[in-house]
Amino acid sequence: MLTRTVDVQKTPIDLRELLSWVAAGTEIIFMEGETPIARLVSVGRRVAGLQPGAIWTSEDFDEPLPEEFWAEAT
Repeated sequence: MLTRTVDVQKTPIDLRELLSWVAAGTEIIFMEGETPIARLVSVGRRVAGLQPGAIWTSEDFDEPLPEEFWAEAT
């Protein structure tokens, strides 16, 4: 992903131009001098199934927690 920085103190901001860059896949970092203050990225579209196996749930996920768990929390 291409990244562009925009210094908000020095650069006049044209929202339509920024949005066209973002639509083309560019990430915009808004800077105040040397300090990054915000990032503008495309919302994009999420596609299910792109990373199969990246997340899993244990078999006992829905089981109640043991009493020892609650006793140690106090």
